[in-house]
Amino acid sequence: MLKKYAVRNIRLCTKDCLCLYVCPTGATDTENSIIDITKCLGCGDCAEACPSGAISMVPFEYPNQQEKTDEVVSSLKSLAISKSKQESIAIGLTGTLFKAFQISNHIQTEDLIREAGYMLPQSENTLVFLN
Repeated sequence: MLKKYAVRNIRLCTKDCLCLYVCPTGATDTENSIIDITKCLGCGDCAEACPSGAISMVPFEYPNQQEKTDEVVSSLKSLAISKSKQESIAIGLTGTLFKAFQISNHIQTEDLIREAGYMLPQSENTLVFLN
């Protein structure tokens, strides 16, 4: 099992802060809501207690990703290029439809790349994909 530590997403936090008081080691600072990973045991008590789901358990070391075949990489690049072209076409539209179409395509492109494992900066696959 991978050793994990707690991280807090401030955007999701509703400031109910019950989660910060349940830490057995005091890794959570209730003054500024920072989690000290050097004190964190990785027990997950804070993540379970968080009413807004703002705390996640993250592994210290990510496992190596499996190799992608040339066909998968080619398909991913084609989809990303297609979504990029659709974003460019959306520029010609106006109003709310333009904004919705542009945002939708951008999100879909990010999701494709993330799901394929290319959004982890420490990933060897990311370096190969970007070169």
